[in-house]
Amino acid sequence: MSSKTFASQADLEEKKVSFTQLSAHAWAYTAEGDPNTGIVIGDDAVMVIDTQATPVMAQDVIRRIREVTDKPIKYVTLSHYHAVRVLGASAYKAEGCEHVIASQDTYDLIVQRGEQDKASEIGRFPRLFQAVDSVPDGLTWPTLTFTGKMTLWLGKLEVQLLQLGRGHTKGDTVVWLPKDKVLFSGDLVEFDATPYAGDAYFQDWPATLDNLAALAPDKLVPGRGPALTTPDDVRAGLEGTRAFVSALYASVQAGAKQGMPLRQVYEATMAALAPEYGHWVIFKHCMPFDVTRAYDEATGYPEPRIWTAERDIEMWRALEG
Repeated sequence: MSSKTFASQADLEEKKVSFTQLSAHAWAYTAEGDPNTGIVIGDDAVMVIDTQATPVMAQDVIRRIREVTDKPIKYVTLSHYHAVRVLGASAYKAEGCEHVIASQDTYDLIVQRGEQDKASEIGRFPRLFQAVDSVPDGLTWPTLTFTGKMTLWLGKLEVQLLQLGRGHTKGDTVVWLPKDKVLFSGDLVEFDATPYAGDAYFQDWPATLDNLAALAPDKLVPGRGPALTTPDDVRAGLEGTRAFVSALYASVQAGAKQGMPLRQVYEATMAALAPEYGHWVIFKHCMPFDVTRAYDEATGYPEPRIWTAERDIEMWRALEG
């Protein structure tokens, strides 16, 4: 193991939670760069978007929802398959949850790599899995899947679930409230937080962000970072994420074309991006995973390889050892 602590195992500081109302129907649960949860309150039911990492952590979300409504939480929507987003889902059963919804691509990724991802993420981010023993055995399985688009009506409130392209993963789902012009982006968009791209499609991601921008949201809840509450903030979030993804891939692609080995590409890309992005949350955690995936994509691996706890450590030693 290198002298640098692996991934985010040294990240122990508790974050301050904010619960922000964005419209008559939309709320954001955010925590200073930790994974966000979105809440939609319709006429007769509530939807939660991303569950937190454990049922115990989800209880804090539920407590805040119950301060503003007693309607049943009928729907849990998963923006993608990562453990930190989905393993808290069981907490919502007691609150009236009838369906856990995800794209079919996300379901397929859970089948293919859910167990490995779970072990990998818990090893990387101990603080984000508080009371991990409260997670039931097994994985969080969607009970309702869709491809491309699904519309739900919470009473008279239209809620659109959309796949607008690959980016953070191939299964990325956004939740769009057309009446309120509020978008929940999942990890397709981050704000003042480093995009994790270990399962990403770098060449697709910028065009997917253009598809999000085409909805013209007034407000946006990113995967990490504060809720974006003005069109200018939304634009900054979209453009910042696009700039990071594009700069990282351009740097890695240039090194790969020159035949540089992965570690040399990693060091050059860290040097290139740190001045602008080094202050973003989890920059040092994400960059080894991001550069490794970008290097794969630039050298002929169109599909992300599965991260396991063992592969995490091997990668960290190779790049940071």
